Amino acid sequence: MSRVGKYPVMLPQGVAITIVDGILTAKGRLGELAVPVSDKVETKVEDGKLSVTPKSKEAASRMMWGTTRAIVANMVHGVSQGYAKTMEITGTGFRASVQGGNLVMNLGFSHDVVYPVPKGIKITCEKPTTIKVEGIDKRLVGQVAAEIRAFRPPEPYKGKGVKFEGEAIRRKEGKKK
Repeated sequence: MSRVGKYPVMLPQGVAITIVDGILTAKGRLGELAVPVSDKVETKVEDGKLSVTPKSKEAASRMMWGTTRAIVANMVHGVSQGYAKTMEITGTGFRASVQGGNLVMNLGFSHDVVYPVPKGIKITCEKPTTIKVEGIDKRLVGQVAAEIRAFRPPEPYKGKGVKFEGEAIRRKEGKKK
């Protein structure tokens, strides 16, 4: 039995859910998201709550039960409050800025790294060493942050590179004399 799936998703004020032809759409103050719903589960909206139930006892139906509920909960949170990831850049001369629709980063290479900002994502740099990725789609925000980090992941000796805020970098001892 799914421990996640059995809890209903509470719909905050201003969020509307519609289900048409197997496509679940969530509209909120920040935007609109849509996702196809599996035919192995049944979704119902009643008095400010969305509940997901499996249609049968088979394993595939029970797997989609918790997955569908988690996806819908992330959509509701996204259209009502949004998601954000903050990243830090460490290293001498390492910096980032937003120029037009691109994120331009100087990460110690012989060239600047230019990352085009995808549709639905907002990137800001309050300081030259911080990058904030914001959006309503949790998966897309995480994917963009991971792609930015992949340009120069933090190295274990000096800790130089791009890391998530609060991420602990396991440091190694340098060579001995």
